[in-house]
Amino acid sequence: MADALMVQPDHAFIREVIRDSGGELKKCFQCATCSSVCAHSTEVRPFPRKQMLEAQWGMGNRLLGDPAIWLCHDCGDCTARCPRGARPSAVMDAIRLAVIKRIAFPRFMGSVASNLGGAVLLFIFSALLLLSIAVLPLGGSFARPLIYGEMFPKARLEPMFYVVGVYVAMALLVGMMRLVRALRATGVQGAILPALLPALIEITLHRRFASCGSGQIRRWGHLLVFSAFLGLAVMGTAVGVGSMLGLIDTPLPMLHPLKVFANLCALVLAVGAAILVWVRWADQEKRAGSSFGDWYFLVLLGGVGFTGILTEAVRMGQNLDWMFTIYFIHLCLVLTLFLSTPYSKFAHFLYRTIAMAAAWQESQSPARGQAVAGGPDVALPEGPGLPHVI
Repeated sequence: MADALMVQPDHAFIREVIRDSGGELKKCFQCATCSSVCAHSTEVRPFPRKQMLEAQWGMGNRLLGDPAIWLCHDCGDCTARCPRGARPSAVMDAIRLAVIKRIAFPRFMGSVASNLGGAVLLFIFSALLLLSIAVLPLGGSFARPLIYGEMFPKARLEPMFYVVGVYVAMALLVGMMRLVRALRATGVQGAILPALLPALIEITLHRRFASCGSGQIRRWGHLLVFSAFLGLAVMGTAVGVGSMLGLIDTPLPMLHPLKVFANLCALVLAVGAAILVWVRWADQEKRAGSSFGDWYFLVLLGGVGFTGILTEAVRMGQNLDWMFTIYFIHLCLVLTLFLSTPYSKFAHFLYRTIAMAAAWQESQSPARGQAVAGGPDVALPEGPGLPHVI
């Protein structure tokens, strides 16, 4: 018989998961249909049945270091087959959001991307920060051609984004360190660094979506968004470094290869975000189980891509009435996107990579994986990950 486990429910965690998952958590009666139909659930790292039970019991600390919550790709197969309408995929997503809040740095920023008030305040902060470096009022002569540097000179704009970039990198680094500490605390022993490359390849190619019956359209939306964002990140880094070294003069001409590449990435980003919005809205189960953070992420992505394209269009047309206004809105959205990266679904990429790397390394040693499946202080499961509880 398994050792007993005394549970002290975290009621705040339970309420948070119920709110962000659509309120159906308590409908789960542990039939195990979800784990049975999931193509990626394993005996060593089972999900989502085990996590559904732990969320019902308010075992937030245990879920904090469970790599299985990141192995789930929210394809929706479990929700489609659930006989009780408990929306396991939405619950797993809510658990991930709860974990992001708890490992966020600084912690008070953890909820910024999960509620309307926080998102609005972050946008207002971004607008005020940009206005503090803007040249206002604009020069009265408006010599042609009109350039965006009249409002935001490169000497002010680039250093501001460098500072923001350092802050975001630091926040993500602290979050990753906290996640690794939580994984180790629950008994995850897989070495992470040697397995990063296989995990990154799998994530980049979105291979897991190919095994999901309900996630094929979302796979292409995710792939487009991921590829576009990665392309923009690489292009932005190249332009920033080139500008600092004096190798590239900004703003780039419209037909410059990097500018053309950036515009194509913006278009792909807008298309990918539109696909994901449409899929989430068209699927009644997805729509009902979507949290504010889901929509915030998608709308912000689409807004950045759309206003980026529009910014180039009005620049080409030299439309004085709209040119600087649209550019300002675009910069506000971009800055909001950067500042919310450690606290939104963008953090999923890094945290999922770490969890997948640890789980992949564990899978190479089945005996060790079986030994740590429940963690050092957790009873061996009675069935698929279900501990005996007092």
